Amino acid sequence: MAAQTYIAISELHPNFSHPKVAGIVIGKTDVRSFPDRKTVGVDRWTFGFTVKDSADSFINVSAWGNETYINPLSNSFSVGDCVIVENPLVSTKDPEREGKYCPTTPSLYRLLVTEAHSQVTLCADVDAIDRLLPLIHLPAKDSGDFYSLGDIVANGQRLDGTVINILAAVKTIGELKQFTTSDGRRGQRLELKLFDDSVSSFPLVCWDREAIQLVQSLIPRETVLFIADAKIGFDNFRSSMTATANTKTIITVNPDTREASLLFSYAKQVSESGALDQDEKPEDVPVDSITDVYTVSQMKQKTQENPEAFFGITYSFISKLDLDSSVSKVIRTRCTRCKFQVAEDMQSCSNQMCPGREQAFSATTGFDLLVDLTDHTGTLHACTLRSPVAEQALGCTTEEFTSFTDDERTAMKWRFLLERCKIYVKVLPHTKLKSGLRGAVVACSLSDPGEVKQHMAALLERI
Repeated sequence: MAAQTYIAISELHPNFSHPKVAGIVIGKTDVRSFPDRKTVGVDRWTFGFTVKDSADSFINVSAWGNETYINPLSNSFSVGDCVIVENPLVSTKDPEREGKYCPTTPSLYRLLVTEAHSQVTLCADVDAIDRLLPLIHLPAKDSGDFYSLGDIVANGQRLDGTVINILAAVKTIGELKQFTTSDGRRGQRLELKLFDDSVSSFPLVCWDREAIQLVQSLIPRETVLFIADAKIGFDNFRSSMTATANTKTIITVNPDTREASLLFSYAKQVSESGALDQDEKPEDVPVDSITDVYTVSQMKQKTQENPEAFFGITYSFISKLDLDSSVSKVIRTRCTRCKFQVAEDMQSCSNQMCPGREQAFSATTGFDLLVDLTDHTGTLHACTLRSPVAEQALGCTTEEFTSFTDDERTAMKWRFLLERCKIYVKVLPHTKLKSGLRGAVVACSLSDPGEVKQHMAALLERI
């Protein structure tokens, strides 16, 4: 089939008869049904999708019909597929309706697909596919027209109810939650946490199956999203701003733009450095409010069942504590603004996306350790133990530690390795680690034997 038999989206006009359009699907909505106004007791079924055939041309398509036509048609393709739309009705779009419910498109028209007249099939034309596939990485809006997460937080409730574009990286993908509404309809909800160089965690909520299916396949900490027309709202429960993907929203995965490339590099570096886990700070919650006691295996099980961060207490041995390594592996210097590791004598941050690059450089030096926590059920590997928690636990400052002899450091190490400790820990999901989680020590002290005995008995009762 020759590529020139397709009509370009930019050339479509209502006067065309039997148009045939080849495009890549960049957005798609869930199937919905409405009572037919003409026939009582009968429902009309519909879903929409958006196809693109060049960098600047894309158009909305609506499919209408009965359930036996619409459901199989919707299931036959997804976002990212190349399709051929044959003989749709080309009509002038209704600005009011399209503006409210559909993605914003540069075309003056929309396409209508029905069972009697039209066909939508997966494209088998190799030349067309090669031409169309790169378009999936071009944002649906001007690539420079977006808010950073810091901008959204700074504007706060002034943005409540607005629709904006966002460029951000994926931090975590939450659990899919199913529910039934009061009128018996089934629904679902999935929440992602986004981050960029200005904000370490920001929620994006998806309600549509199509959007959920798209984001569930993403790799956290290695994916950047350009989210065109996200709805911004103030969440009273959290007392903070959130973003929602709705029927207007088009999500572009790993956009082919300079801004996205910079953010991708930042996300990769910050993830590998462990700086993303800086939200593990003790001040997340008061330590004395953490009361739930877990064995190591219970922590692992809880993360598998619900990949959300949580706090707990474990009575464990620190089975790995490399205090007798070289000082550079125990004490590290990080940029105060982006938490990036830098050399102690550096005069500027080496992170290209540090939000403070234009300002005077400042850094903090502190303990920066990875420790293993072990009890009778297993080991939690590579938990972070950083200042100021490490200073309180070890009972010395970094200045004092650097003045210790090798023997004194080894003696300090064995003071912990031989004793059971009471460890307050924040557990975070972490896709890169084999265990699927990472712990961050938020308080640590040698434990009271009577207290350990009491809690171990309570844990055995729970098992």
